[in-house]
Amino acid sequence: MLSRRSYYIYAAVLIVAMIYVYRLFQLQVLDDKYAVLADKISLRKQTIYPQRGLIFDRNKKLLVYNEPVRDLMVSVPFQIEGIDTSLLCELIGIDTTEFRERLERAEKNAYQRKAVFLKNVSNKIYARIHERLFEFKGFFFEIRQDRNYKYVSSAHVLGFLGEVSRSDLESQESDYYEQGDFVGKKGVEQFYEEFLRGEKGEKYIYIDKLGTSKGSYQDGRLDIEPVDGNDLILTIDIALQEYGEQLLQNKMGSMVAIQPKTGEILALISSPFYNPRNFNIQNRSEFYGKAAVNPTKPLFNRAVSAPYPPGSTFKPLMALVALQDGAINPGTHFPCPGFYRLGGRIIRCHGHPSPTSLERSIASSCNTFYCHTFRTMMQLDKYEDTEAAYRSWYNYLQSFGLGRALGIDVNGESKGWLKDAEFYDRMHGKGSWIYANIISLSFGQGELGFTPMQMANIAATIANRGYFYTPHVIKSISGVDTIPSKYTEKHQTLVEEKYFNAVIEGMKLVTISGTAAHVAIEGIQIAGKTGTVQNPHGKNHSAYMAFAPADDPEIAIAVVVEESGYGATWAAPMAHLMIEKYMFPDSTTKKQYLEERLMNADLIPEKYKNGN
Repeated sequence: MLSRRSYYIYAAVLIVAMIYVYRLFQLQVLDDKYAVLADKISLRKQTIYPQRGLIFDRNKKLLVYNEPVRDLMVSVPFQIEGIDTSLLCELIGIDTTEFRERLERAEKNAYQRKAVFLKNVSNKIYARIHERLFEFKGFFFEIRQDRNYKYVSSAHVLGFLGEVSRSDLESQESDYYEQGDFVGKKGVEQFYEEFLRGEKGEKYIYIDKLGTSKGSYQDGRLDIEPVDGNDLILTIDIALQEYGEQLLQNKMGSMVAIQPKTGEILALISSPFYNPRNFNIQNRSEFYGKAAVNPTKPLFNRAVSAPYPPGSTFKPLMALVALQDGAINPGTHFPCPGFYRLGGRIIRCHGHPSPTSLERSIASSCNTFYCHTFRTMMQLDKYEDTEAAYRSWYNYLQSFGLGRALGIDVNGESKGWLKDAEFYDRMHGKGSWIYANIISLSFGQGELGFTPMQMANIAATIANRGYFYTPHVIKSISGVDTIPSKYTEKHQTLVEEKYFNAVIEGMKLVTISGTAAHVAIEGIQIAGKTGTVQNPHGKNHSAYMAFAPADDPEIAIAVVVEESGYGATWAAPMAHLMIEKYMFPDSTTKKQYLEERLMNADLIPEKYKNGN
């Protein structure tokens, strides 16, 4: 008779045995997952890349489409016995030494039992090999999607694809990307990557020990179909974009045009630009290096990344802030003898009648008026000291989206330059600076820098009489009900609507009897402001911002042409032609002589042409 202790031992053994029997039954009969995994030792997973989403302009004109890129892959570990390596080398166009070197690299870089033998196989080589691929056991093609372009335009907006880097792989939140995958690197390709890329599929191929394909595994039971990416419709008007690029060719600078009532970006141009077709996967190695060392920096997106002092284009905004703060009113006049004296310093002004009204100060671009205005604001009794007055001025400007990134959907956005009070404390000492130390700010010089995107947004905000929407290039995404909410949220400034009319009347005068009257467009009432921006590194920059029609705006625009001189000479006529093109797209310009002069001008400084 068993003792109680022996009984417990036998019972425990029996229970454990029953558990093992049940698990074996479950694994072998009810669940073949592990059997499948075992079989996968003899499987090759072939990634099926989805069609990347297409990109269209606002009028649904196709901008970006897909072209296949074929990589010749090799199974690892590989067996090349029985392969006519001489024939394969002949078809590819390499010698046997390079063949062996490629095999060695493939073995070192193998991933999931496969490795790239030859990247980006040309159509010619593909045609040679494809029909005879069965002769080369262990070799197969993997097809990915590269990009091509309908227009030689919009490179800085669209961006390009590139292979994932090590940092991309290490920082990804999911395991979507594998070594050798393509990913958006710039522009909307990068910003909307998760929508554009789609979902990869998988196909499992049964292979023998020589790496020879034996067909689909289990009739494709493990295969996963790819899901194509979402198409994007952009806010860009490609006809307007191309026209702006023609105007800016052979110049350094940028243009940004915005639809004020929506924040939609109609054109975003940075010049010099590059041909997007030269920067797809198959061509970039030939062109990227040259572009990267070009002294004119064609890869740099000036429209969103380059802060410039706004110069006199800042004066309408300075007037609005002073009106709201009580430093001036719509009837304010200041005397202007042609200069503003600040101790021993003389700030020059343009010749115009004196005294100067608010509206005429904008039309004639009077520096003196804004020096008086700034001094008055910095000395208002309601402020304890200059620092308190400056903090108020700073807050007004921030409400117009300055001194911070606007949050646009094009990468590389700069926040510009807008220095806080602490900056001047560090420069001059706490409590030791007054308006005289920062008087240059009043007419858009000194420690101020706005990107052309920010300048265009200021124009849009004035056009809207005090509010703006975050500028954006996305209009819709297929399969998605709405664009991100941040682009439909209204941002109200700290300046009340009632103060805008006087400033806008002054901006109208700019194109009627002021600094840009000579390039006015018949039939379009344009409100604008010229700027000639001091540049310590060379000739002045030409700048201009405007919107039209002045009383019911459809377009706001900012233009900067580097080292070219007066704002009225280059930036203003370019902006006016862009406005005309947008409002009358099917008509020939009424200013053909002006169009020819602008398009034919080469304004790139010699120092950049000479590579200095």
